[in-house]
This record gives sequence, C-alpha cells and structure tokens, in this order.
Amino acid sequence: MPIEIAELTQAERFQPVGHDGVGPVHLFGGERYEGAVTVALSHYLPGGRADLSPVPAETLYVVLSGTLVLTDEDGSAHTLNTLDSARLTEGTLRGVENPTNLPASMLVIRPNQAGRATGASEARS
Repeated sequence: MPIEIAELTQAERFQPVGHDGVGPVHLFGGERYEGAVTVALSHYLPGGRADLSPVPAETLYVVLSGTLVLTDEDGSAHTLNTLDSARLTEGTLRGVENPTNLPASMLVIRPNQAGRATGASEARS
C-alpha cells in the first residue's frame, strides 16, 4: 500500500453544525474520503466555540497551540493547553470554547464510520 500524503494546501474546508468562529479543514476526510480514520485541523478564533453536543464516535482531541476549554454535560470545565489531549467516547456531550484573545488549533481524530458505510463522511469538530 502506498503512503498517502496530506498537504495542508490541499486540505478541504468544511463548516460543522453548531460551530461559530471555528475554521476546520479535513487533512484526511471529506466527501470522497474512504480511509478508516478522519483527521481534521480546527482553528478556533478568540471566542470561537462549538455548542454542547454529542460526539458521533470515539474522538481524540490534541491541542496544537493555544488554550481550549471543554465543557461536559454537567457543566464541568476542562482546560487544555498546547499538546494536552482528551479522549471522548461515542455519545459524550461536550462543548468547546476558546476563552482567550489568541487563536487556538486542535487536531480532531475519529473513525470514519460514514466513509466505510457510504463512501462519504461529514465530520464535526
């Protein structure tokens, strides 16, 4: 099997439902992506947020730069700084917010369930 390269210049932009002030791109993912795992790079502007909602599958977050706050269904806040990570199981309710005056970036990694079932995927970050 050949090595598949994902160049940032070729990444596909998308806009997940319930996200405001977030600029995500698929590094591996998108409509025609058939791989087993999706990887999105999400840039959160100051004040950017993702509404409290369930993750569709087990999801890993890795903060690459800045600070992001994850909020769970009972309102507990978890601050993630550069190179901190979080694992969320399928169905976990979470909100994400950048409470700072600097941008933050995060990798979002999850199984490509839609791609295996239909050959297409739509990711939430």
